[in-house]
Amino acid sequence: MKTRLADTPCVDQGLVHRAEDIVRALRDARLSVVTAESCTAGLVSAVLSQADGAGQVLHGSFVAYSKANKTSALGVDSELLKRDGSVTAEVVRQMVHGALFRSPADLALAVSGVLGPSPDEDGNPVGLVYFGCGHRNSPVVVSRKNYGPQPHDVLRHRVVMDGLDLLGHSTGTR
Repeated sequence: MKTRLADTPCVDQGLVHRAEDIVRALRDARLSVVTAESCTAGLVSAVLSQADGAGQVLHGSFVAYSKANKTSALGVDSELLKRDGSVTAEVVRQMVHGALFRSPADLALAVSGVLGPSPDEDGNPVGLVYFGCGHRNSPVVVSRKNYGPQPHDVLRHRVVMDGLDLLGHSTGTR
């Protein structure tokens, strides 16, 4: 029997269950969220959109995969990107600020890293990822993870889950 694309889930249900908790917490707190994603290419936002009630709290996502788009879409300093590359704490901090400035959301999550299969053009290794999360008019919380080399799909899943966990922590869900 041939499987049709419509019969296969596009998003891992474990991620969706985590997103449901976050969407519920955002709704209860009357907060909204926007994402600024590089290496995850909008997957965090896509997962959040699968949760019931997402339309009430999710403003969308800025997918800024290239350095040029990080500058044009989010206002990340082009000199910073040239000097330090796009996988740094300051870049995700600026991505959070840019997403909040360009949307009405109360909270932003940013992700930038290298999911492979090769190191990036700046020599950052596969598995290096920075996350940033912040509320409007509050300091941005930044975390760095080095997952090491792993299969792309495994790494992407872990990065999305950890991004959701950081967002959950910011909304009071564990």
